[in-house]
Amino acid sequence: MLAALLLGALLLQDAPRTIVVDDRLAADYHLQVGDTVMVAAQPGAAGRAAVVGAIARRSADPSEVARGDYLVRLHLGELQALLDYGDRVDRFAIATTSPAGTTDALRRINAAAFGFRAHRSADVAVETSRTFGVVSRFHRAIGVITIVASAIFLLCIMLLRAEERRRDVAALRLMGMSRRSVALTLVLESALVALLGSLLGVAIGQAASWVVNRHYQGVYRTPLVFSFVTADVVLLAVSLSVVLGVGAGVLAAIRLVRTPLLVLLGR
Repeated sequence: MLAALLLGALLLQDAPRTIVVDDRLAADYHLQVGDTVMVAAQPGAAGRAAVVGAIARRSADPSEVARGDYLVRLHLGELQALLDYGDRVDRFAIATTSPAGTTDALRRINAAAFGFRAHRSADVAVETSRTFGVVSRFHRAIGVITIVASAIFLLCIMLLRAEERRRDVAALRLMGMSRRSVALTLVLESALVALLGSLLGVAIGQAASWVVNRHYQGVYRTPLVFSFVTADVVLLAVSLSVVLGVGAGVLAAIRLVRTPLLVLLGR
């Protein structure tokens, strides 16, 4: 009986352990669940057989987007024996049930011993996402410049369009239409053009966002969303477009209705 137990323990010890590999590693080396691989601490070192028990999808972590590392998850005991690291860890995570519990855990851990420090996961995420914050501010600056340039371009277009319709405006005024009605017509036309243009711009932006996500998610093989069109951005873009279009239409209409009829007719 004792010999059987010892034999069973030896067989269990020598039996391959199961590991979890990420989908990037599985795709590059054509691994499937049930395949046997050799796991070692260093390249070329003697390792131990392990069976692929599952293939995990890589999480959408911005800090890991540009890293080409492969992720492998092992049982804690197996990892400790493989690394021969002793009873030490580089970092570990603790889940708390409330913000007060998080504060108390930070105080207790930091006061326990010298040589390590506890941080909130939110603070760690902020530190690792500083690059994305800089990129976000850069994109915001580009957006402001684009809006200013588009406003100037829209004003020029409306003024040129008004100049082309000098004879039409003169004919409407000769037919008895008041200056106010002519100006209102031009302003409504400008608002309609601005609204349609903004809707077309939203559609183009949505399509461009889809192309960007498809491209970079394929390049980095990550589910992270790189670009998305939010409701507040759409509302801001449409509002600015309509306001700028109405303003350009008002300026063009004022210029036309104040011009004498003979000048409008080219006389």
